[in-house]
Amino acid sequence: RLEEFLKQEVDLELSTLPEFEERVIDVSEVEQLMNSINTITAPCAPVINPQAPNAATGTSLRVCWGLFSDDTVECYQLCYKPVSNERHSDEQAEHTLKVKETYCTITNLLPNTQYEFWVSALNTSGISPPSERAVYVTAPSPPTIKIKKIRSCENAALVCWESGDINPVDSYTVEL
Repeated sequence: RLEEFLKQEVDLELSTLPEFEERVIDVSEVEQLMNSINTITAPCAPVINPQAPNAATGTSLRVCWGLFSDDTVECYQLCYKPVSNERHSDEQAEHTLKVKETYCTITNLLPNTQYEFWVSALNTSGISPPSERAVYVTAPSPPTIKIKKIRSCENAALVCWESGDINPVDSYTVEL
């Protein structure tokens, strides 16, 4: 029977035509409401912290900042350049890093050198204004002892050294 049924031609035409109304639904108000809910504003400017004690080596600096608002932030853009007293200090090379956290350790810096840092926050809506600029200083490079100039006697010793640093060093600590 199945074989006979499958051999027959079947007429699939409907005897009545369905009637559909063409409706245009205005969703502009709903769309506007949804867009207002999902809108994220660009973040406010972060606040960069002053240099913390022991946050520097001769070739690296740890820079920290904060965001004092409930803004949504995807990442931060940290910019820095060496501070120069020359007239053409604006021509110094600026470096930019993208950072997820509110801190960053910058390496490959020059010893006993001042660097200017500023940071901006980014999200899908845009970039914040930059923070105030902060100046951080790397630690001085260790002095070189002049071995040929060392003198000693029973109760004293004379040790001479020289600093290869361009900027003046505040003080030295001598350890025995």
